[in-house]
Amino acid sequence: MSNSTNPWQSFLAAQGAQFDAQGAAIFAASTVGAQLFDLSSSGLIAISGADSETFLQGQVTNDIKLLAQGAQFNGYCSPKGRLLALFYSFSLNDVIYLQCPRALIADLVKRLRMYVLRSKVLVEDASDRLLTFGLASDTLATSMPQLPTAAHQLAHDTHGTLIRLTDAGKQQRALLVVSHEQAQASWLSLSAIFAPASTTQWEALEVQAGIPQVYAATKEQFVPQMINLDALNGINFKKGCYTGQEIVARTHYLGKVKRRTMLAQLSAGEHTPQAGDVLHDAQQQEAGLLVRVAPATNNGWWVLAECRLEAQAAGAINWQGQPLAFQDLPYALP
Repeated sequence: MSNSTNPWQSFLAAQGAQFDAQGAAIFAASTVGAQLFDLSSSGLIAISGADSETFLQGQVTNDIKLLAQGAQFNGYCSPKGRLLALFYSFSLNDVIYLQCPRALIADLVKRLRMYVLRSKVLVEDASDRLLTFGLASDTLATSMPQLPTAAHQLAHDTHGTLIRLTDAGKQQRALLVVSHEQAQASWLSLSAIFAPASTTQWEALEVQAGIPQVYAATKEQFVPQMINLDALNGINFKKGCYTGQEIVARTHYLGKVKRRTMLAQLSAGEHTPQAGDVLHDAQQQEAGLLVRVAPATNNGWWVLAECRLEAQAAGAINWQGQPLAFQDLPYALP
């Protein structure tokens, strides 16, 4: 359903979009070819000020000093080492941006501000200042000549800032960060090359690329390694202390990661799987949780499933009686 009070959604509605309850755009476009995605259902937190780098270094799992080398994943943990959020982080014009589901941002901004104290740091919701688009094509580098060759590298384009993401199968992918003022013109220009496509199709590419997410339903359910954040280079074990660091480091150095997130497919059924749903093994004992879910083109579902490793090895994990068909992750687990 379109929200007429949201100028960006009103613009997209004029381009043929509808919106689901989470604000994700729905287009009646082909599921193949070069595609353009509205990612405004994800938002951005802006961290600025003279002490912003030092401040974030004590809050998240990765080494913020390395943002100068490219974008990175970051976990934001409770004191017990459980994830409150998963950020995709990048720096533009001396401001650090943290991308995550928009529904979480108000609470995260409030929590981060609690720890600013006397530091010269400003924590803001920047979701309406900057918008993000997704781009996907098997020839994306040809369509976007400024596209970096390596994942997580940034380049400036006439539309904004391009960040190369990991591929999903044969699909090359990028995040495009645009100013709110330029967003409409950029969307219209890009639409001449890329077909506007539903946000759920982008979610499917994210799942196929093995990229997890933390939602309200899964907050504080996972230690970072349980959703493969170490495999995604989202944890730096050599940086200083941060909230939850002791638990995360202990899990790493004692080698006791007994639960991991796996890629799988579910066939279509009567009900819709959701992140946070419980998985069971053959004895109907708890075996894990669904981490991220997206529709597949065969009317089934792509899922990332956090599982007990011994249950996954037995190959009998199910969701509401439906077996998970496990696939190979596109990256190696430590």
